[in-house]
Amino acid sequence: MLRTALPILFCMIAIASGCGERKTTHLPRDAIVRLADAEAKGLDPQKYSDLVSLRIAADQFEGLTRFDAAGQAVPGLARSWITRRNGLEWHFFLRPGLRFSDGQPINSQLFADLFKRLGDDSTTSPHRALFGVIATISATGPNQVRVTLHQPFPDLPALLAHPAMAALPLHRIRQAGDRWTADRPMVASGPYRLTRWNLNERITLSANPRWHDGAPSVPNIDWMPVDDSLTALRQFRAGTADTTSDFPANRLPWLRRHMPRAVHVAPYDGAYYFVFNTRKPPFDDIRIRRALTMAIDRTWIAGPLLNIGNPPAWGVIPPGMDGLAPWRPDWADWPRSKRLLAAHRLLVAAGYGPDRPLRFAIRFNSDTDHRRVAVALAAMWKPLGVEATLLNSEAALHYASLRAHDFMLARSGWIADLPAADNFLAIHRSNAGAANYSGYASPVFDHALDTAMAQADPVARATAMRAAEKVLAADAPILPLYYYVSRALVSPRISGWRDNLGNIHPSYTLRLQQRF
Repeated sequence: MLRTALPILFCMIAIASGCGERKTTHLPRDAIVRLADAEAKGLDPQKYSDLVSLRIAADQFEGLTRFDAAGQAVPGLARSWITRRNGLEWHFFLRPGLRFSDGQPINSQLFADLFKRLGDDSTTSPHRALFGVIATISATGPNQVRVTLHQPFPDLPALLAHPAMAALPLHRIRQAGDRWTADRPMVASGPYRLTRWNLNERITLSANPRWHDGAPSVPNIDWMPVDDSLTALRQFRAGTADTTSDFPANRLPWLRRHMPRAVHVAPYDGAYYFVFNTRKPPFDDIRIRRALTMAIDRTWIAGPLLNIGNPPAWGVIPPGMDGLAPWRPDWADWPRSKRLLAAHRLLVAAGYGPDRPLRFAIRFNSDTDHRRVAVALAAMWKPLGVEATLLNSEAALHYASLRAHDFMLARSGWIADLPAADNFLAIHRSNAGAANYSGYASPVFDHALDTAMAQADPVARATAMRAAEKVLAADAPILPLYYYVSRALVSPRISGWRDNLGNIHPSYTLRLQQRF
């Protein structure tokens, strides 16, 4: 009896302590279980902009283009396209016989109507600014869509792969209004349709029987929310998930020793930063924002603290995007003592000192790494007499507070909607709406970005984008810290996963290995 019990005991200890290779015995044979880092905020991709909602929407709704396993925009509902008028006019040609999952036809007029809905004030879409480069979308035949632009935009195929311009079932939306997302199954145009949503437990997607590409390789996808990366790691280790969207940075050395096949770390088109609330004191004062920005040791945060390969950031445009090197201000190479002295002088000029210390809360959503960074920020500001406290909350409350402007300094960041420098800058425009958490409004920055957007030549465009980024960095409505790397755990029973800069892994591109 003892000989039988000991192996079981050792196995239980191994799972609890995180040792050894994980098992896959708890996973279904006809489904991939994917862990998301939060609950989806909603199911209408024109109305929600959080990454989890958009990833789930991309599994259900396909546009004129779509992303492949390499994160590249490829033909979707459109089989091909051509450009005219020096790139200001694009013509997309639909595949024949397209239908929604309920059998209703998909035609070119749908995309014209979807664009109108996106821009309608009643939709209140957070994506309106993202699609601001598009002047009109019209149907020029039952299977031909014409897109005209305000200025040249070579990344249009990637933009049109965004779920906000995917084929949504307007026939159901007109009938049911916002209640269309309550349908089970939901009407879909992509490889999967939503069949179940148990809040805070899982979203189940099942194969769309009328998808133009036929049945996807895996019949079902389960998306499960886990807002703590350590918890996600434990669930993966316990054999209850196939993929995670993250794992704690401090677990990487152990993971590489014990689970090397599962670990995926790769450069990622994203910038991690905190936002100042510039609408009210004290952060309506540029001197205070600049002082706090200068005092931070980004190289230590991105290096020894996280220790996962993140490049430090002083700007927001990721390395290599549009051919640009990451931007660094002159003071980035100053010794820490010189930066602290300059920061101290700025705070004194703004009226803060020993008799009037600067006090504020650092808000962040619950996560081990977010907390570590927030603690580091508070410690780095302490020599200036700054008293920063920590305020953490779960993700939904955190982002609700940002949208309601209920914060002083808050964790934020930006993951690319498409691989273009303007995508990282446009959310800081004065008219960017809800995505502009800081409330930054600068006519100088707006003009610099408009100038960059009007450039057709790629080199001139990139140079102008850098000029706009410098204006943003000098005004310091945000506190950039580092550029992202994507980090995920992928079960050995999954094939088709390809690391890419967009960290885009559509479910239809994944496969289940039969031997597991």
